[in-house]
Amino acid sequence: MTAELDPRTPVIVGVGQSSERLGEPGYRGLPAVDLAADAVREALADAAEGCRDALPPDADVPEPVGAIAAAIDTVAGVRQFENSVPGARAPLGRSDNFPRSVAGRVGFVPEHAVLEVSGGQAPQHLVNEFAAAIAAGRAEVVLLFGAEAISTVEHFAGKGSDDRERPDFTEHADGSLDDRGYGLRGLVSAHLAAHGLTDAPSQYALIDNARRGRLKQRREDYTAGLGALFAPFTKVAAANPHASAPVERSAAELITPTEVNRPIADPYTRYIVAREKVNQGAAVLLMSVAAARRLGVPEDRWVFLHGHADLRERDLMDRADLSTSPASVMAARHALEVAGITVGDLATIDLYSCFAAPVLNICDGLGIEADDPRGLTLTGGLPFFGGAGNNYSMHAIAETVHRARSNPGSFGFVGANGGIMSKYSAGVYSTAPAPWTPDNSKRLQEEIDGWAALEQAPNADGWATVETYTVKHARDGRRTGIVVGRLEAGGRRLVANGDDDDLLGLLTTGEPLGSRVYIKSFGQGNRVTTSRERMDELFPAEPLVLRDRYEHVLVRRDGHLLEVTINRPQARNSLHPMANDELDHVFSSFLAADDVWVAILTGAGDKAFSAGNDLVYSASGKPMWVPQNGFAGLTSRRDMPKPVIAAVNGFAMGGGTEIALACHLVVADATAQFALSEVKVGLIAGAGGLIRLPRTVPQKVATEMILTGRRITAAEALGYGLVNRVTEAGQALDGARALAAEILDGSPTSVRLSLRVMAETRGIPDVIDAVTYRSSALDELMISEDMIEGVSAFAAKRKPRWRNR
Repeated sequence: MTAELDPRTPVIVGVGQSSERLGEPGYRGLPAVDLAADAVREALADAAEGCRDALPPDADVPEPVGAIAAAIDTVAGVRQFENSVPGARAPLGRSDNFPRSVAGRVGFVPEHAVLEVSGGQAPQHLVNEFAAAIAAGRAEVVLLFGAEAISTVEHFAGKGSDDRERPDFTEHADGSLDDRGYGLRGLVSAHLAAHGLTDAPSQYALIDNARRGRLKQRREDYTAGLGALFAPFTKVAAANPHASAPVERSAAELITPTEVNRPIADPYTRYIVAREKVNQGAAVLLMSVAAARRLGVPEDRWVFLHGHADLRERDLMDRADLSTSPASVMAARHALEVAGITVGDLATIDLYSCFAAPVLNICDGLGIEADDPRGLTLTGGLPFFGGAGNNYSMHAIAETVHRARSNPGSFGFVGANGGIMSKYSAGVYSTAPAPWTPDNSKRLQEEIDGWAALEQAPNADGWATVETYTVKHARDGRRTGIVVGRLEAGGRRLVANGDDDDLLGLLTTGEPLGSRVYIKSFGQGNRVTTSRERMDELFPAEPLVLRDRYEHVLVRRDGHLLEVTINRPQARNSLHPMANDELDHVFSSFLAADDVWVAILTGAGDKAFSAGNDLVYSASGKPMWVPQNGFAGLTSRRDMPKPVIAAVNGFAMGGGTEIALACHLVVADATAQFALSEVKVGLIAGAGGLIRLPRTVPQKVATEMILTGRRITAAEALGYGLVNRVTEAGQALDGARALAAEILDGSPTSVRLSLRVMAETRGIPDVIDAVTYRSSALDELMISEDMIEGVSAFAAKRKPRWRNR
């Protein structure tokens, strides 16, 4: 049948693996580039085995390995962990062009080089993609590879290492690179990060606990099932020469917490989560049938990709059911459909096993028992063979190819999982000749993208029901509970965390699923505990009364006027979380005080009103948050019934301009400059600048300022209507005081109610509809003492005595 195949039919002709274990004989301390290069050499040798025997005796051909390497037109590398997220560190350095560095080690120069996006789906996705490219004639010989040297890097970068022995893995490789980026859209969420959900174990633990709830299992029974699932994996790993932890363990040993098998995130202990401290590489060589024949690769080396699929799940918090990933199951099923077989036809199975959830998800969806006699891994799985970063499934593919060759005509399945059960790529392999068959992943993805997203409550308050949960365990013994739940009022989904004993007791004993908990929102995120009373104990409300002293802010009362000064001149009055919190308290107290009617906000010194967000603090890695009322306690404040005047002295950069925009009035001195400069540092004006500036200045001006970061002067700002008044240099505060005095000359009740009606009608586009809008402010005005006083004083020709009521 191979004679009838389209010459462009893709086949896998070579696979290779490499590894080394720290401290064992033969350990060389190789960087990822060299581990990948070793795997590539093995893959080339694997493809070249028997090449001369497949050619005519008198054929004048070069040495087979060299000939195959010279024929490679495309290389694609899987990203290392140290290059998988923005800001990731490479403590020993790394190549700036990983694919070409590897090619250079082996001694060939490909025409194209690709660096794939992050995620464990990457190896199988690359096989699927480039097999299709070969079938379409866009490529002919493609080499895929990846490697991690995390164990070596951590060893030499650790405190105990000798700097004289510390290697430098930094290198430069010339040549083009198609760097596809991180591919993290939808996988990284500032909201989840604020609640401690930045790590994979915690997020997968939420899925496994949700699955336990769906199955209505007791926690001890479910955990025992995890041990039973993974015990056979350890047996496979123990026999694998490339495994990073080749030790067979019992089910009980895997799930029993000990000093070395510490709890990570309930229900996971260390032994049953992906083991990232590995030194491993793997490679896969694909080519067209025509190329294989030309290079003399024997047909007994050929393995065909019979089925394939690539799908993406909805984002974690958007999923209707947190216990499953139907998109992953759809990908697995579709790969089998394309291959024209069923699960029962498979001889080998390798399911991505960073945690139990992705294994069990596919088992549930395809009807595979956890103790299936075929086994669920060919390598030993990520906790025991090793989770070689994004590259694990390249090893699974290599093992699948070996098994397929040893059992001709059999079928092997590889399921590769990325993100939080977010991206899934599947492949079905066999030596049985088969024409290339395209898949319908695009159509299936359109169906998935049409699934309704669950409504969420970013700022959640009130009673809720626990949908799923986990408890994170730090190395020092500290524990943090994380809850995903549904608000009783409206059913919106929320995430919250807490660490009080009452909450931890609920989450670690009995059955927390379905329990009633109490949620309260803060700038740092949503907090959860067992009752409203307990929440009040943990977070007693601070009286809305101005403190005598603030650390980052100065306050001064002058009759009915409050002057607020950002007191961080050494940082150009930029704001970090603590300064934001203080300003939030100041303005909340101002708005709650009946005898303070107008506020002025300015900056200390004569250089800057505010340089916006404190980027030095942001880059420090310390916790970041903004109060619920926004930057400076103003930019997200929904109700501002008293006038706030910005006295802009000097620079108002980025968040500084956003603060000014959030104030009712702006007085600037002649030296003032305004800019939304966030694009200059890779940020956006997310504290209201993108919305308020186009509503304040001409659209074209706003767009230019936002897209270029252009600064405008006080005079320009006055002309555009961003500023009310401009004073001489150094006189902004005096100018603001003069404006405040004019406001204070009028009725505070009238001022307050005027602001209210303006706010209420701001969203009404039709003028007459807005004019005839019936506001309760008019009823309040009619019975106010200030209205009576104003009319009476006017009639008596005397100055009114306002009382703000």
